[in-house]
Amino acid sequence: MKLNLGSGNKTLEGHLNVDKFAGKSTDIVFDLETTPWPWASDSIEAVSMIHALEHMGRDTDTFLNIIRELYRICVDGAVVTIHVPHPRHDNFLGDPTHVRGITPQQLTLFDKLKNDEWVAGGVSSATPLAHYLGVDFHIGNVTTVLDPYYYEQYAAGTLTLDAINLKARELNNVIAEYHIAWVVRKAAARVAHV
Repeated sequence: MKLNLGSGNKTLEGHLNVDKFAGKSTDIVFDLETTPWPWASDSIEAVSMIHALEHMGRDTDTFLNIIRELYRICVDGAVVTIHVPHPRHDNFLGDPTHVRGITPQQLTLFDKLKNDEWVAGGVSSATPLAHYLGVDFHIGNVTTVLDPYYYEQYAAGTLTLDAINLKARELNNVIAEYHIAWVVRKAAARVAHV
């Protein structure tokens, strides 16, 4: 089964479309900030959260419970597709329903292998959330979507990738959004298949 969580008006064919509010594209009305979720453990092969995750989990415990539930319901190797506005873009800042910025760096905190690398390397500033929560996700791919103003300059060759990266560290509205493929790792499932 595939889920489109926080579907809003975005129907994805072949997915169960789930949202807190009823709409013509909603198959199931369910508040994803309420846990546990109504799906069995290890029953979901793919999840899409297209401009949805930034609307959930203003409270840290609620956000972490969402991460736990995503992990619980997904099978080993499931891909969670996440599209979010960049937290320093007006598309994020201008919407009062956006409650949490989501970045690839933040999602890396839920990767057990990265957590272990940080501990072994003496990185004391990185919280090993994957171990604390009993989850394990790794980032399979990140696509950075530039704001049209900067994309046009990049496409024309007048702005280099290095210059874009520098501007993104210093300015708002350079990166419009992230598209992230977040992959579930379940050691028990990998051992069982060997």
